[in-house]
Amino acid sequence: MKNVAIIMGGYSSEYQISLTSGGVVYSNLDKSKYTAYKVHIFKEKWVYVDDSGAEFPINKNDFSVVVSGKTITFDVVFNAIHGTPGEDGLMQAYFELLGIPQTSCDYYQSALTFNKRDLLSVLKPYGIKTATSYYLNWGDVIDADLIIKTVSLPCFVKPNKSGSSFGISKVKTKDELLPAIENAYKEDNEIIIESFLDGVEVSVGVINYKGKVTVLPITEIVSENDFFDYEAKYLGKSKEITPARITDDVHARVSATAKKAYEILKMKGFSRSEFIIVNNEPYMLEMNTVPGLTTESILPQQARQAGISLSELFSNAIDLALN
Repeated sequence: MKNVAIIMGGYSSEYQISLTSGGVVYSNLDKSKYTAYKVHIFKEKWVYVDDSGAEFPINKNDFSVVVSGKTITFDVVFNAIHGTPGEDGLMQAYFELLGIPQTSCDYYQSALTFNKRDLLSVLKPYGIKTATSYYLNWGDVIDADLIIKTVSLPCFVKPNKSGSSFGISKVKTKDELLPAIENAYKEDNEIIIESFLDGVEVSVGVINYKGKVTVLPITEIVSENDFFDYEAKYLGKSKEITPARITDDVHARVSATAKKAYEILKMKGFSRSEFIIVNNEPYMLEMNTVPGLTTESILPQQARQAGISLSELFSNAIDLALN
């Protein structure tokens, strides 16, 4: 039996969603193959939490834990932390230093994909299309006219490094621009402002399944709100249609682009990329390397559609990490 630490929580606004994802992984892991441990990672504490809710501090020197006088070490880590420090490379680098395998991609890929503008800059030379964008760092002079001239209206103002649509605004008038920038700065000290792409939004899961890079069935996102924001993602204000209602030709193009991005970046583990399809061409918005794993999350929906159960999905991730 392999000891699996499922890390969840994290230091960002997404910690609550991460705890849910981690709980789903815990309840769906094959108990005949693995002994699973829920490990909560917060700024103020790293603890193993048993089924009664009792907490045991993790020794950060070797990522072990003492329970009833016995030291427990872990064969592998299942990463279910969305946002920092699980999706930006910090935990990946820590585990690499300790020599403990983990289920997500390596630290460089995590750091790169977590930074939306750096990711898109790396993929652009490979012919992957993106929205027109304008970058701001905290303290930069804000020239509203130049921003609007560059990206046009409406546009999206996003924190460069955050998930679950926290801090994102759709800006329709010049007057809305400054408040939107202030809102994004609450989440991050770097901002990306992108032109509005009018098209069909799709989410594409790409995983390594049994040693083969596999594109899962594509999900179409239809938001009741102005865009796929937090409410649309988590409070039922959207329809997620899997498989997406797109032509075979468009399906082939989006799949090929998502797979190409995964391979160019030498990705491992799960990834979920978002695209907007404009005139049959996919434009990439971002890539998530620790996508939501709740039963209602997009990637598990896609796996189900492909005939892969949650138990198989999670076992596969652990087996690949161990091998």
